[in-house]
Amino acid sequence: MLAIIVVIGLLVWLLAPVLMPFAIAAMLAYLGDPLANRLERLGVGRTLAVSIVFVLLMLLIAAALLLLIPLIARQIENLVENFPHYIEWGKGTALPWLQAKLHLDPNAFDTDRLMAELKEHLGSIGSVLGKISRSGVGVVMWLTNLVLIPVVWFYLLRDWDRLVAWVDRMLPRSVEPTVAHLARESDAVLGAFVRGQLLVMLALAIYYGVALTLVGISVGPLIGMVAGLLSFVPYLGFITGFGAAIIASLVTHGDWTHLLLVIGVFVIGQLLEGYVLVPRLVGEKIGLHPVAVIFAVLAGGYLFGFLGVLLALPAASVILVVLRYLAERYRMSDLYTEQGSLDAVLAEAVADDQSATEPTSTHVAKGDDTHES
Repeated sequence: MLAIIVVIGLLVWLLAPVLMPFAIAAMLAYLGDPLANRLERLGVGRTLAVSIVFVLLMLLIAAALLLLIPLIARQIENLVENFPHYIEWGKGTALPWLQAKLHLDPNAFDTDRLMAELKEHLGSIGSVLGKISRSGVGVVMWLTNLVLIPVVWFYLLRDWDRLVAWVDRMLPRSVEPTVAHLARESDAVLGAFVRGQLLVMLALAIYYGVALTLVGISVGPLIGMVAGLLSFVPYLGFITGFGAAIIASLVTHGDWTHLLLVIGVFVIGQLLEGYVLVPRLVGEKIGLHPVAVIFAVLAGGYLFGFLGVLLALPAASVILVVLRYLAERYRMSDLYTEQGSLDAVLAEAVADDQSATEPTSTHVAKGDDTHES
C-alpha cells in the first residue's frame, strides 16, 4: 500500500500539467453527483439526470463569469485610477504616523525606491504574461483545457457511481469494509467542507460587496470578493477585508462616520458567519483545523503547482480521516489499554539498591542493641 501511494504521488508530480483539466472535471463531477442522485431517486434516468445537472451548472458558471469578469475589470480599473491617492495617503499620513509612534528612522521607508521596485516587478510580470498570451502553445493548451474540461466532466458525472462501484470491487475483501468506512467518512468531511464552505464564501462575498458599496467604498465589491474568497480560513478573510476597507475608507472619505460604518459592516459579517452561515451550511463535522488547511494548500501548491492547490483539501480530508482511524485503533490496542508495570531493568536496579543498603542498616541495628545491653 505504501508503494502504491508513493507511485501515485510520483505520477501526479510528473503529470501535473496534463492532469489539471481532469482534476477540475473530477471536482465538478463530485459536486454535481448528489444532485444527479436526487433526480434519479425521483425516477429520472441517469443520463437525463446528468444532462440536466450538467446544463444547469454550465449555465450557472457561464452566468457567473459573464457577471464577475466585467465587475472585476471595472473594480481593478477603479483601483488603478485611485492608486495615486493611496500612495499619497501612505506617504503623507500613514508613514509619518508610524514613524512618530514607533520612533523609526525617517529614511526607513523609502517610498520612491519601493514604488520603483513595485513598477519593475509589475513590468516583469506583465512581460511574462504577454509572452505567455502570445505563445501559440499556451493558447492551444488553454483552448484544449477549455474544451476538455466539460467533456471529461460530463462523462465522469455520468459514470461516477460505476467508477465508485468498480473501485469497491477491486479492493481486497479483507480491507474492503475498512476502506469503505474511511471513504464514507472522507466524503462526509470533504462534502461538508467543500459544498458548505463554497456557499459560505459566496454569501460573505455578496454581503461584504453590497454592504461596502452602500457604505460608500468605491472598491467595495473587490474587497468583498477577496474577503469572501479567503474566508475558508477562519478570520483570514475578515482581517484582510477589514484592513483593506479601513484603508479605502480613510483614503476616500477620511471621517469617523464612514470608518464606523465599515466597522459595523464587518462586525455584522462576523456574527452572520459565526452564528448563521457556518452552523447551518457547514456544521461541526468538518474537523479541518485552519492551520491544517493553510499548510495543505501551501504544501500542495509548492509540490504540484495549481493542481496541488486543487487536490490539497481532498487530500487533507482523507489524511484527517485516516489519522482519526489510526488514533482510534491505537486507543483500542493492547499497547494503549494494557496497565503499566515497572520496567524490568529499572526493577532490577531498585532491587540492587535495596540489597546494597540492607547490611548497613543491619549492622547499625546490632550496634544499637549491644550498646543498650
